[in-house]
Amino acid sequence: MTFVFKQVTVAAVLALSGAGFAFAQATPATPAKPGTAPATPAKPAAAAQARPAAPAQAAAPAGGGALKGQTVRIAFMDPLSGPFANVGQNQLKSWQFAAEQLSGKTPSGAKFEVVGFDNKGSPQESLNTLKAAIDQGFRYVTQGNGSGAGLAILDAVSKHNERNPGKEVIYLNYAAVDPAMTNEKCDYWHFRLDADTSMKMEALTSFMKDQPKVKNVYLLNQNYSHGQQVAKFFKDRISSKRPDVKIVGEDLHPIGQVKDFAPYVAKIKQAGADTIVTGNWGQDLTLLVKALNDAGLKIPMYTYYAGVTGTPTALAGGGDGEVFVVAYGHANQTGEIGKMAADFKKKFNDDYYTYATYNGIQLLGAAMAKAGSSDPVKVAKAMEGLTVKSFAGEVQMRASDHQLQQSMFITKWQKAKPGEYSVENTGYTFVPIKQLDPYVSSTPTSCQMKRPAG
Repeated sequence: MTFVFKQVTVAAVLALSGAGFAFAQATPATPAKPGTAPATPAKPAAAAQARPAAPAQAAAPAGGGALKGQTVRIAFMDPLSGPFANVGQNQLKSWQFAAEQLSGKTPSGAKFEVVGFDNKGSPQESLNTLKAAIDQGFRYVTQGNGSGAGLAILDAVSKHNERNPGKEVIYLNYAAVDPAMTNEKCDYWHFRLDADTSMKMEALTSFMKDQPKVKNVYLLNQNYSHGQQVAKFFKDRISSKRPDVKIVGEDLHPIGQVKDFAPYVAKIKQAGADTIVTGNWGQDLTLLVKALNDAGLKIPMYTYYAGVTGTPTALAGGGDGEVFVVAYGHANQTGEIGKMAADFKKKFNDDYYTYATYNGIQLLGAAMAKAGSSDPVKVAKAMEGLTVKSFAGEVQMRASDHQLQQSMFITKWQKAKPGEYSVENTGYTFVPIKQLDPYVSSTPTSCQMKRPAG
């Protein structure tokens, strides 16, 4: 099968498009990461059941699938240029590869096609890309690198659907992790495939509480909602699980602007920290690792995104180290997802690590089979409460807030043994050392879901 890398220049599309499309103005915000927004959400007030009763099960294939022969198009919108372009380009390829591999193989029988739009990580530019995609007839959009952009898309999709019955759009969020998106700002048309910041921190601190080396922690994070939330939730969770742990220093730095992290590393050393906790991603984590290597500072570091493009290569420059990652997957998965990762490496000489692309296509395919249609109205209803088999056991799209419930893993950076996956061809890998069942990281929600009539 021929694999075509598709990307759309938004400026060209908008120049050709005469269709009118109204959006609420987005509040300007700093470009974000695989997950965040411009305001720290309020702590959830009301709890929903972590594991709803009687979940809907994915329909079994029948006659090759009700949508056999149909092609469902998905618009991908994330940074494909700028300081975080290497991450966005990898994740676009990941979506396109998952769509290619799973086309015709889900219960619906549908084929999937993913087209890239460059939103430059900006909330305002995300509105332009969304307009362009809808003008071209896309009914499904996906985004993940930044909840500032994600919240703008969530709000605009909601308003569009309310104003344009019969032309509804579904937003699949694969990595924007601001808890607000499935709490006070939840929306019926938004479905999150990644675990949010609070869920990841629940899992991470459940592991850290049993690590006796963790005593004096330095928090270093990007100065926007994601980084602020990592610091906030860590302090909240660790104080109840390990009240003896001290926060010996805390910094928030401008996102994507720091070129030399040596001054921050010097502060970490001066504070006497024995542990670093960071939610940094992309170049902000890569450059931090390089500064730690240059200073010869080897202390345990607990991260969300050390496996994201560019950082493993920097880690390899420092050799073995106690670097941990909390995530919903890891580099040494077996089975179908392991084969996909190996095939991705052969095709692109790059790592396939955004497994939300796999779960996203599987959920869509199962929901479309259940609905007997690719109509977003019917698919959204079918996806609520839906349980499907993923690469790491069953996952469920919780109906109360559209937050996927899934297992979490703690992985550790170390030299790859024979048969283990070499991340970024470094000879090193992230080995799973603990798997946490979905209930461990599941958090309550304050979402008051407003569902469409009928």
